[in-house]
Amino acid sequence: MHLLPTVLSALWLVSAANAAEPTPLEKRAQCASTLSIAQGLAQELQNKYFSASSGMYNGGSLWTDANAMEDLHNLMLATGTNEFSAVADESWIGRNALQSSDTGFWNGIVNGAIDDAAWIVLALWKIADYKINRGLNATPYLNSALTVYNIVAAQWDPSTCGGGVWWSTAHTYKNAITNQLFLLTSAVGAINFPNQAPFLANALKSWAWMEGSGMRNSQGLWNDGLTDACTNNGQTTWTYNQGVIASGLGALYAVTGNSSLLTQAEITLDATINLLTTNDILRESCDDAASGGPVCNQDQQIFKGLWMKHLQYYLDRANDASRVAKYAPFIGSQSSAVFHFGTGAGDDVGSVWYAPNAGGSIFTPKTSTSGLEAQVCAAKYGPC
Repeated sequence: MHLLPTVLSALWLVSAANAAEPTPLEKRAQCASTLSIAQGLAQELQNKYFSASSGMYNGGSLWTDANAMEDLHNLMLATGTNEFSAVADESWIGRNALQSSDTGFWNGIVNGAIDDAAWIVLALWKIADYKINRGLNATPYLNSALTVYNIVAAQWDPSTCGGGVWWSTAHTYKNAITNQLFLLTSAVGAINFPNQAPFLANALKSWAWMEGSGMRNSQGLWNDGLTDACTNNGQTTWTYNQGVIASGLGALYAVTGNSSLLTQAEITLDATINLLTTNDILRESCDDAASGGPVCNQDQQIFKGLWMKHLQYYLDRANDASRVAKYAPFIGSQSSAVFHFGTGAGDDVGSVWYAPNAGGSIFTPKTSTSGLEAQVCAAKYGPC
């Protein structure tokens, strides 16, 4: 089921107006010192990697660029500043949003990558949040976001493994991250547009399918995806998989009031802290502080920061001071590790957080974005 862009745009604006009075937890003071650190990281990200001529990050990719756009606007919403206000319209994603919301147009940009498409939806929605907050026109971003969301939704296929969206239009793989993102975008859509049934229906069927899919293992962690026989493929439990599912479940809780969803989210969040860390610091399986060790690839370099960002989003939706208190010490540890171990010269952040860099850390726009995500989360929910 698809929604008309003009209708969705108007509803989002109404929803934003109705949400003008945040809950008490949403009024929680941001930590000014941590926000200052985050601003420094954002400035370095833009100065070192962003090309205003192309609207892309040198060394970036479509989906990681989308996350960087989301992060800059998440930061400005936290600081109340407008330092990066021009970057949305300058960016390649933004230029396309301003150009067209036609499905064929966006199919050409997405180029069959359904997980990339879902990341773009999140970026467009965060930019729209910022623009609406500042009294600016967000309609092109909302219209394009709906178009891209519908591209993702069209990939739901019950004929294989009983449901789920495909990772790509090649229809060769059903995996965790694409379906977690479908849950998240559907649930966020349901929050902002409560009268639009397809969003909630999609969120509910997505979680029902994922819960029974077997992709979450006995440790409480989500493996990468399913085999051709529709069983857990046992592949790596990447950190970002454990964060995005939590923010999706938090958003679904916010629209349904079903608190069991928070329990399910925290099974995985707690398993991440217990099993995917070294010295209480997030560590990807491909991270090695020493030169000559494993090297994370261009996608994996951003994963830890995504876990932090989606923990922030989870706590936003759970809206529970006791849960903030539960995770605040761990959030603070990540912030400290990023600052003391991950940050190199000129406020650029490398890929390794768990130990001092001994030549094994990589510095790219993706690792820089990852560090920014950690500090923005810590500014809101870590110790100050």
